[in-house]
Amino acid sequence: MNTDSRPSAAPAATTTTMSFDDNGLAQQLFGFHHGNLVRLEQRLDITIHSRGNALTLSGDAASVQAAESVLAALYHRLEQDLVVGEEEVEAAVRMAELGEPNGDDLIIRTRKRHISPRTPTQADYVRAIDNSDLVFGLGPAGTGKTYLAVAKAVEGLIKGEVDRIVLSRPAVEAGEQLGFLPGDMREKVDPYLRPIYDALHDMLPTTQVNKRLENGEIEVAPLAFMRGRTLANSFVILDEAQNTTVVQMKMFLTRLGENSRMVVTGDLSQIDQPTGTRSGLTDAIEVLAGVEGVAFLNFTDADVVRHRLVTRIVRAYDRSENRASSPNGRSRG
Repeated sequence: MNTDSRPSAAPAATTTTMSFDDNGLAQQLFGFHHGNLVRLEQRLDITIHSRGNALTLSGDAASVQAAESVLAALYHRLEQDLVVGEEEVEAAVRMAELGEPNGDDLIIRTRKRHISPRTPTQADYVRAIDNSDLVFGLGPAGTGKTYLAVAKAVEGLIKGEVDRIVLSRPAVEAGEQLGFLPGDMREKVDPYLRPIYDALHDMLPTTQVNKRLENGEIEVAPLAFMRGRTLANSFVILDEAQNTTVVQMKMFLTRLGENSRMVVTGDLSQIDQPTGTRSGLTDAIEVLAGVEGVAFLNFTDADVVRHRLVTRIVRAYDRSENRASSPNGRSRG
């Protein structure tokens, strides 16, 4: 890949040319009917002209520089036989706009998908999971905190770094009275772990998910049944941790055994505990602040990587809640 930049007459604008050595990869980079280039033009407010395997980029100097970074990162993905589509373009633009590395060194490899961080916070989160035994991922839905944790767990299992994955979630809606529900333990808790199962099936073939569930390599452990265990050589995930009690959280965290990693995810704005019950997640954040080996990552609505409308919905609700909590807050009709 070659680039050549020259300033245009307008001091705030620039024109840059880029060429790509592999014609086949270049066409994949440009996208069907040059759809990826059109998306870049819209997102960064620049103009892109293509000729063969070469591109000419024109516009604001900072935007052109961001586009160069995006195209270089996406071409590098293609050189590694990784997919480049709409989601990858959006992620690369988001990273470039914030002046962050593209995160190619953090690619999570599973049987069905190769997964890359799509925001700087996601990149920090993956690094924290690599470097800390206990990580808290905190923030709103759609930020990838649970999905990335499951991806790292699956990668660790495939590589033989851990012997099993243990997945847990408080079943607050059932009041933890799982014994009154029909079926075996898996059937009773499955509805509360559906998001985790969906992530597993994204990363492993269905036959492997079922086989590993049967032989115990992947274990579904309701929080109420974790007491008294020590989890060694395991990757342990506690999802929806905002709905734990203080006692449950302490019990869970002290299950961590040798050669194990633990990731706790939760959203403090979505606590479903009865009024007056202190969230175990809130308590843990305060108690464990500054403890060596524990990392906290705070996601915001800027990290929402679902449909773009989800980001707008999250922000709209945040504005509404801020108005409601303000002493003088009053919405205008």
